[in-house]
Amino acid sequence: MALLLWKAFDFFEVSQVKLGDDETRSIFENNEISSVCSGSESLFIGSDNGYVRIIGPSWKIVRSFQAHETGRITHMRQVEGTSLLVTVSEDLSNEPVLKVWALDKPVKKTGLPTCLSTLNIHNGRKQFPISSFTALDDLSQLAVGFANGAVTVIRGDLIHDRGTKQRIVYESEEPITGVEFVADPKLTTLFVATTSKLLKLVISGKGQGQPPRTIEDAGCAAGCMTANSKTGDIIVVREDAVYYYTSEGRGLCFANDGATSLVSTFQDYVGLVSPPPASGSGSSDSIRRRFGGTNTESLFNAARFTMVDPTLQIVAHSESLISEVKAVFQIWGDLFLLMQDGKVNRYHEKSLQQRLELLYQRNLFPLAINLAQKSGMDAQQQNVIYRKYGDHLYQKGDYDSAMSQYIKAIDNTEPSQVIRKFLDTQRIHNLIEYLEELHERHKATADHTTLLLNCYAKLKDVDKLEKFIKSEGDLKFDLDTAITMCRQGGYFEQAAYLATKHGENDLVVDILIEDSKNYAEALDFIWHLDAETAYPCLMKYARVLLENCPSDTTKIFIDYYTGKYKPKVHKVPLEETQTISSSGFAAGAAIAVQNLTSLLPLPYMNASAVPTPTGQGSQATVSDAGAVIEPETNTEQKYTPPPPRTAFSSFIDHPDEFIIFLEACLKEDTLKESDRADIYTTLFEMYLHKASERKGMQREEWESKAKKLIEGREVPIENSNVLLLSHLSDFRDGTTLVKEQSGLLFDIFRSYTSAKDTRGAIKALRKYGPEEPQLYPAALAYFTSDARILEEAGPEELANVLKKIDQDGLMAPLQVIQTLGSNAVATMGMIKPYLRETITRERREIASNRRQINSFRKETESKRAEIVELGSKPAVFQAQRCPGCGGLLELPAVHFLCKHSFHQRCLKQSEDGSEVECPVCAVNNAAVRAMKRSQDERADRHDLFKDALEKGDDSFKTVAQWFGQGVMGAGTMES
Repeated sequence: MALLLWKAFDFFEVSQVKLGDDETRSIFENNEISSVCSGSESLFIGSDNGYVRIIGPSWKIVRSFQAHETGRITHMRQVEGTSLLVTVSEDLSNEPVLKVWALDKPVKKTGLPTCLSTLNIHNGRKQFPISSFTALDDLSQLAVGFANGAVTVIRGDLIHDRGTKQRIVYESEEPITGVEFVADPKLTTLFVATTSKLLKLVISGKGQGQPPRTIEDAGCAAGCMTANSKTGDIIVVREDAVYYYTSEGRGLCFANDGATSLVSTFQDYVGLVSPPPASGSGSSDSIRRRFGGTNTESLFNAARFTMVDPTLQIVAHSESLISEVKAVFQIWGDLFLLMQDGKVNRYHEKSLQQRLELLYQRNLFPLAINLAQKSGMDAQQQNVIYRKYGDHLYQKGDYDSAMSQYIKAIDNTEPSQVIRKFLDTQRIHNLIEYLEELHERHKATADHTTLLLNCYAKLKDVDKLEKFIKSEGDLKFDLDTAITMCRQGGYFEQAAYLATKHGENDLVVDILIEDSKNYAEALDFIWHLDAETAYPCLMKYARVLLENCPSDTTKIFIDYYTGKYKPKVHKVPLEETQTISSSGFAAGAAIAVQNLTSLLPLPYMNASAVPTPTGQGSQATVSDAGAVIEPETNTEQKYTPPPPRTAFSSFIDHPDEFIIFLEACLKEDTLKESDRADIYTTLFEMYLHKASERKGMQREEWESKAKKLIEGREVPIENSNVLLLSHLSDFRDGTTLVKEQSGLLFDIFRSYTSAKDTRGAIKALRKYGPEEPQLYPAALAYFTSDARILEEAGPEELANVLKKIDQDGLMAPLQVIQTLGSNAVATMGMIKPYLRETITRERREIASNRRQINSFRKETESKRAEIVELGSKPAVFQAQRCPGCGGLLELPAVHFLCKHSFHQRCLKQSEDGSEVECPVCAVNNAAVRAMKRSQDERADRHDLFKDALEKGDDSFKTVAQWFGQGVMGAGTMES
């Protein structure tokens, strides 16, 4: 876009600088200035005679010194924030001279600044003027462009004068029109402009030493290249456009109106100095000549200065100058132009508020908003602009766009100011939009909410009404009135929703059960409540819920009474939509709004605006089926579960669910003992109740559960309760089990025998016989008490009883004969095997005992004869070798009565001086002595003897064994 098409403003105040004294004026008016630079709050002026003059804020010469003895100072550079000044003087008869000055270090003798370093700038011994100059901030690298097309780069430490290196990095046939550095921590790039090319080359970092690379085959005129210190961009001005360049290449650009002689940057602006426009057509020239315009324009239009803002695409200032511009510099927060006639113009940017007022006057509110945002204006002040923009659009009749601006300024705008403008029925849509935004930003009052509901009713927009009711946040109308109206009108979903939203949990459950008859949703709602709130609701409607939702109600009872209750949370899928019928939910919402319209009537509202439903249609329920429990966010709540007995009455007429509840409670380990006893007793009663209602296999199944429940030693049911319930339900296994647990096994068997239940008696005998052996004699007497009973039992069962009695010695054979002979039921043939086995076994025992007696007698006589022989006859020793060393036996030798002989040297003398024992027989002798000591010790252990008598089958045999071991006569034998 050409600059002529951009909107032009006057954002700058222009004034001519009043020079401070005559000396300063003479310098400027005599046109002795050859170069200008600024920095560190000072203005530096270089003259043709080599002097440097420093000018302060009062525009007076603060200091001056001769920097060069010959040549004119054509270029200077002051390092911002330091006292360093670089000057370059040129004399075509010699090479250009560069000096670095320390302005804060005067020489003691002369008082002049200290020259830190001096060097001649090389150009291959070619005498051409310097056309451009630039330097890095640390003066480590400088670049000098010459009119002959050469570029010299100077590297080194100019500040400490430690030596420098110069190198011509580029040569061409075209003059150099600009050089600029772009530096970052890793790379330093030099941009070079000629009249026909723009190049760049890396002078330090990656890529250093490579030949220059052409960026664009178009150059620029001298003075038309500069660097933006804020962004680091290179700005190149050509006749067609102003271009921005970075290290990556060309960036944005904007069109230019023609030739440009000088370019500079100031803040976000780009200043362009251009020559006066060329003359137009012949007719215009004739008009100018007729009125003397040509000479006037040539006299008063020597140059044109334009300040543009590329971001906003505006011309911030434009003026014609009566004198050519010699230099452009910025200092003390303003931009200055030095004219050829020695005058200095100051350009001071107007305040942000003044610039905005200029835009307001032309109704350029979008541009004002962009300017405010670019300047960092806070949101509250930006809202003022939005509001002004909205007022402007409202006056134009563009209500939709005006409302969008009012909404942007909603944070600090009085809502009534906007609402009053849109109370007309034709603009009700805009009013709804504004009121909805007030609610979104939580700035609405109760009146705003009621007004919004009235607007919905006026438009019959039930969808928006429903969305508003279900939106987050508190509603500002009377809750009780709205809920009561919904219930009376039959719109229970809305009433339940409002009650839910405002925490009226009891009321929600009451609506769902009493009005909607929606028991599943009521139960689900209770399940979403915390433990303390859910309990009273659950107990109040427990029977109704069990009647209609038995499974889920039982589950919530189980969770609550076992301490595992945790509220559900909603997790509704996004694609799931809620279907609401128009005759149900929507019509109810319409009635709600119709009632609200009577609270705050408006001029354009009437009662007939909202239709009244004629009948109750299908009611859609907002299902909570999407509700799930999230373990990550819902931990088990800490509460004290009530005693299970409190829930018993709720399960009347629901035995199946009651049994499930009781069984689940029994699985908990944290139950109190009293609660566990209640549950066991009640569950046992319910099992017997279910068994009494069934027949066949089902009855046996329930009786099996009842029996399994009371089995075990730690069942907390009183025996009296079990006996009573078993008797009432005719459950014999229960009575039997109680007696069994009480150890009354004989009574169990006697109960069967008294009832002549032979099968039961046999079953009890097999089950309890190993634990109560006396049942076998009783069974023998019972089986032989009657021929019919013996026939039912069978000969095999009688034989088994006799065998068990014989094996365990429960009765003597004579006692068996006496028992069987008491009546004529049993025959000799039945007991003949028993008698034969008994007699045969006793005969075998007698024969075995006799053989053992004879063996013991022979052994005793042999030992006695050996003892007598050792005491009365000499012993003959015939051993020839010593068992100790295996050598031939020789004197001295030791002979033992056990017929073993040893060398005396092979025997070890005992330490206590006692007799030496035969090494060969020592082990056996030690075993005999240990056995003897054991018998002596056991002689005093009467408890061992008594225990052996109690455990032994044959007491006489036990006494004989202990006597045979010498325990009873140990003292006598020892003596």
